[in-house]
Amino acid sequence: MTTLDPTYVPSTIPAAAPASESSPSAVAPADEFELTILMPCLNEAETVATCVRTARAWLDEQGVSGEVLVADNGSTDGSQQLAIDAGARVVPIPERGYGAALIGGIAAARSTYIVMGDADDSYDFTALQVFLDNLRAGDELVMGNRFLGGIEKGAMPPLHRYLGNPVLSTVGRVLFRLPVKDFHCGLRGFRRDTIQGLGLRTTGMEFASEMVVKAGLRGLKISEVPTTLRPDGRSRKPHLRTWSDGWRHLRFLMLYSPRFLFLYPGLAMFSVGLTLTIALVIGRIHAFGVVFDVAALVYAAALTVIGFQAVTFGLFTKIYAVTKGFLPADSRIDELGGKFKLERGLLLGVLTLLAGVITALVSLWRWRDVGFGELDPSRQLRVVVPAALGVILGASTIFASLFLSILGMDKHIDLT
Repeated sequence: MTTLDPTYVPSTIPAAAPASESSPSAVAPADEFELTILMPCLNEAETVATCVRTARAWLDEQGVSGEVLVADNGSTDGSQQLAIDAGARVVPIPERGYGAALIGGIAAARSTYIVMGDADDSYDFTALQVFLDNLRAGDELVMGNRFLGGIEKGAMPPLHRYLGNPVLSTVGRVLFRLPVKDFHCGLRGFRRDTIQGLGLRTTGMEFASEMVVKAGLRGLKISEVPTTLRPDGRSRKPHLRTWSDGWRHLRFLMLYSPRFLFLYPGLAMFSVGLTLTIALVIGRIHAFGVVFDVAALVYAAALTVIGFQAVTFGLFTKIYAVTKGFLPADSRIDELGGKFKLERGLLLGVLTLLAGVITALVSLWRWRDVGFGELDPSRQLRVVVPAALGVILGASTIFASLFLSILGMDKHIDLT
C-alpha cells in the first residue's frame, strides 16, 4: 500500500488571499488561525457547498478565527469550485484514499486546532463548540460518539450500527485500553501539531483507527463527546465498502497489537503443546473415554513448534515496530534488551539442539540393537518425536537469537 508522508504539502495549494484563486503559493504561517474545519472530499457536488457554508457561518457567528479547508481527492463533478464559491480553501490531494486526503489536509492546515468531518452533510457543523472547548481545555484528541449523540433513522446501515462499529470499537478498546466507544466517528477534533507528530500513514478508511490507536499509545489526552449522525444528502452510494473496509480496520488493529496477534496465542499454544508432549512421552493418556497415544504426540509437538514461532514473531514485530517508530518505546522491550544477549540465546539454542541430537542418537542406538530391523512404532516414536522437537526448537532459537540481534542494532535497543 502506498503511503503519504505526514509532512507532505501539495505544491498546488491555492493562495491565501481570495479563496477562489487557484494559483500556487507558499503556505501561510501554521498558526494563522485557531481552528481549521477540514473536510475530505471525493465527488460531493450535492453536499459540499452546504457543508462549507454551514461551517463558515458557524465560525463567523461564534467569532472563531478559522478557515474551512476541503481536501479534494480528485473530484470530477466540480466539487472543487462549488467549495471555493461557498467560502472554502481547496487543497488538491492526488494520492487516493480517505486517509491520504486527511493527511494532506492536516499538513496544509493553517491553524492550531483541526475539526474534521465528512463533506456528505451527515454531521452537524453548527455543533462544534464542544470540540473546540475541550481542545482549548487541553485535550489533544476529541472524538465524536454517534451512539451517545443519536443516530437518526437511515443514517447508518443496521450492519454497521449493530455489528461492525460496536465490534471493531470493542476490539480497539480491549487491545489498546482506550476510553473510546466509537472508533470510527468521522467528526473529531485535535491539535494539529500533536497529531502530525504521530506519523500517521495509512491511506484508506483504516486511518480513522490509526489516529485513535496511535494517540492512545502515545498517551495523548483523549475525550469523547456526543455527536448526532443524520442521513447524508447524497443520491449515490457512499464510498465506504462494508466488508473490505471493515477488514482493513480489523487488520490494522491486530497488526498494531502483536501481543494479541502473536505473543499471547503463541504462549498458550507452546505451553499446551509442550505439556502434552511431555505427558505423552511418558505414556498414553486416558481422558473423556478416549486413549491419546503417539498420534496425539505428533500433533502436540507440532503445536509446540507453532507456538514457539508465534512467540518469536511477536517479539520480532514488537521490536521492529518500536525501532521504526510505528509503536512508541516500550520499557519492557528495553528490559528485554538489558537481559537478552546474543551469546545467551545461542547457548540456549545449542543446548536444546544437542539435547535433540543426543535423543536421536539414543533412538538410533536402539535400532542398532535389533539389527536395524523392525521396531515397535509406539515405543520408538516416544523417542523420535522429542528428538525432532529438540532439533527444531534448538535451531529455531539460534536463528531467532541472530535475528533479534540484527533488529536490536538500533541504538535505542541493546540486544547484542
